[in-house]
Parts: sequence; structure tokens; C-alpha cells
Amino acid sequence: MELANLRREYCQGKLTEQDVDDNPIVQFEAWLQQVIDAKLPDPTAMVVATVDESGQPSQRIVLLKHCDQNGFVFFTNLGSRKAQELKANPKISLHFPWHILERQVIVYGEVEPLSQKENMSYFLSRPKESQLAAYASHQSHPISSRDLLMQGFERMKQKFKDGAIPAPDFWGGFRVKPSKIEFWQGGEHRLHDRILYELVGETWSKKRLAP
Repeated sequence: MELANLRREYCQGKLTEQDVDDNPIVQFEAWLQQVIDAKLPDPTAMVVATVDESGQPSQRIVLLKHCDQNGFVFFTNLGSRKAQELKANPKISLHFPWHILERQVIVYGEVEPLSQKENMSYFLSRPKESQLAAYASHQSHPISSRDLLMQGFERMKQKFKDGAIPAPDFWGGFRVKPSKIEFWQGGEHRLHDRILYELVGETWSKKRLAP
């Protein structure tokens, strides 16, 4: 398969130090709103990168569920590979690949677990089928067939057919506390714009990086 000649120019916009807000969270929220307004599919989808005990990185797409000055929030099965890797090594990277707008955002930081109250509040807001799926799937563990997974799902439907479904203790969320955030805007001739924010104490600094 020949891929070397697959290319295009990036010419939708530019990004200068003066264009961006002094606070990267404010800047991120502005860009995210533009993605939402553009009606792109899965605007909150992000690649979550973790590292295991051998130093092997792994990635998966997860949905961002909340963002504010305290950080970026997502949820998962606490027995999953990513949760176990984060338990051993809390360092994490998030990547938002908004290619249609010729933009990317990369977040570097560490995670902290959410409180039981925060976990319960979000779990109870999920569609019932998603709640049932959390009980039916032992995430990241081997399973012999999809039929077995669906059988487990049907068992959970019967078990919780009456009343509310309680939040399981094996399910919860993480808050990513950012230390660096990079904004990337595609540019002509591969001269892309990159603005990097770094947290020094309690103050964000920003600088331009060569593409």
C-alpha cells in the first residue's frame, strides 16, 4: 500500500500568542464549543494514553464528561487496564483530534480519583442500558464470545428490572490535573502553529513551539 503521496494543505486558520486566552482551560472550552457548534460527531472524544509497569504505553478513545478549572473528567470501570495502569502510575496524556477543523489539543498531567459522591451522581445520570452494561462487562478481561457478554447483559436486566440501579463500587471516574496543555492549528506548508501552556506554581505561562 502506497501512502507517501497522501497529503493535503492545512489552511483554515492561524494561531498566535495574542489569539489565545491567558488561561488554557478558557481557551479549551472556546475551542470545544466551536467543535460542538460545527456539529462534528463525538466532539468530546479524546485519546487517553497511559503507561504500564514495563513502560509500554497504551491508548484508547474515551469521552470527556466534564471540564473546569480543576481539570478534565472521565469515567471507567476501575478494573480496566487504564484504571489499573493509572493506579500504579498516575501520569496521563489526553489528545483531542479535531482534524476537520485542523486542530489538536494535548493535555499532560496526573489523575486523581473522584469522590464516591461524584461517581454516584454521574452513574445515576446515565441511560439505564449503560448502567446495565457496566455491570455486565468485566472491562479489559478476556471473554470467550459476544453471546456470553449479551447473556450477562440480559441477566442484569432481569436483576434490576424494578427500581433504580445502584452505582457499582468497581466503577468510577478520574480528574486529570493538567500541568501542560498544547494547542495546535494546522498551517500551510506544514508550518503549523503550536502554543504550549505550562503551569508554574499556580500561574500558567505560554510560549510558541516550532512545528
